Amino acid sequence: MAADLHCHTKLSDGSVGIEDLIIIAQKSSIDTIAITDHDCIAGTVRSQIIGKRYGVNVISGVELSAFDNEAGKNVHILAYLADAPDRLEAICKKTSVARKRAGQIMMLKVAARFPITSDFIISHASGSTNLYKQHIMHALMDAGYTDEIHGELFHTLFDEDSATNILAPTKYPTVQEVIDEVHGAGAVAVLAYPGKFNNFDEIDKYVELGLDGVEVWSPHNSAEQVEELIKICKAKKLLMTGGSDFHGIYGTKTVTLGSYSTPQEHLDKLLGYKAKKKRAQRKAEKEKMAASE
Repeated sequence: MAADLHCHTKLSDGSVGIEDLIIIAQKSSIDTIAITDHDCIAGTVRSQIIGKRYGVNVISGVELSAFDNEAGKNVHILAYLADAPDRLEAICKKTSVARKRAGQIMMLKVAARFPITSDFIISHASGSTNLYKQHIMHALMDAGYTDEIHGELFHTLFDEDSATNILAPTKYPTVQEVIDEVHGAGAVAVLAYPGKFNNFDEIDKYVELGLDGVEVWSPHNSAEQVEELIKICKAKKLLMTGGSDFHGIYGTKTVTLGSYSTPQEHLDKLLGYKAKKKRAQRKAEKEKMAASE
């Protein structure tokens, strides 16, 4: 059975609404999805209610942004199956505020460079909890300055190597902070697409911080990287997940929902992981008590 555990909606930087996404899943015979909007849990309850209506199992999820100061790399952590999703609200809000500030700066720079207004740009973020680069690019598409979201103009404006970029700094929490918050909410912490940010060398460190799994099957991981990640996960007894990182027309790659997925065996392991972990903890506590008597 197909399980796409990495999908985005209009609540963050996707182009498709929650209900439409779930309908696409149903019509594509995808039984299970996880809506993992960036630093946003606003759709958690609604998506599960709609999922039941259409016979699609919607796992609670969120993609949390972090930064590894030592490695100088972005890191994204997928949080699944939170017992208390509201516990993640604070870290989501903190990042959202930082992103909103950066988005406003970039929006003003674009409005100064092109004959469009801030209101015109903001209108393209309708329904989202924030203003993303894709919304700015969509506005520029509608104004006739480009015919694609992720093209030459995108790299001119948002590539760090571009001399004319309009990037504004955004401060993200540390990986340790994110993993701690995820576990505090009773959720499972999974490293998203290591191939995108080249996080391979840091996996050992993140495991020590409490990382529970790795997203293995992703459009951002090459075939060779997938094989490497499978070996790493098996050696370290980490969960393995997969997902398309679906964004609709806002995606960096052309992918359909379910084109990358989590095999049933690994979905079952994810769903049973917390219970298994609790049993192991209780067993360890009993053994410790017995040894001290």
